[in-house]
Formats: sequence, structure tokens, C-alpha cells
Amino acid sequence: MPLVPRWRYMTDEAKALTKRSAVSALVLLVVLLIFRGLVPWVLAAIAAWWIWKAISR
Repeated sequence: MPLVPRWRYMTDEAKALTKRSAVSALVLLVVLLIFRGLVPWVLAAIAAWWIWKAISR
């Protein structure tokens, strides 16, 4: 049983778009799992940069 029920009826362009979306989602998930410890630090750095830019004006 296919994961996408209408896979055989989809156009080649729709199949390619579906595959690209799935690969992108998997890559994003893997990156977030690997670097999840760094995510709070990155968000804090972005917030600090925004605050610094607001104060320096």
C-alpha cells in the first residue's frame, strides 16, 4: 500500500514536488535533531542582535 494513495494517478511534476518536499522535511528534521542543543543559543544570539541594533540607533 503506497503512502500517497493516488501516487499512480499523479503527474510526474506532482510526484517530483512531493518527493522534494519529503526530502526537505526529512533534512530539516535531522538537522534539528542533531543541532537541537544549539537552537536556543542561536535564537538568543538573534534576539541579542536585534536588541543591539535597536539600542544602537
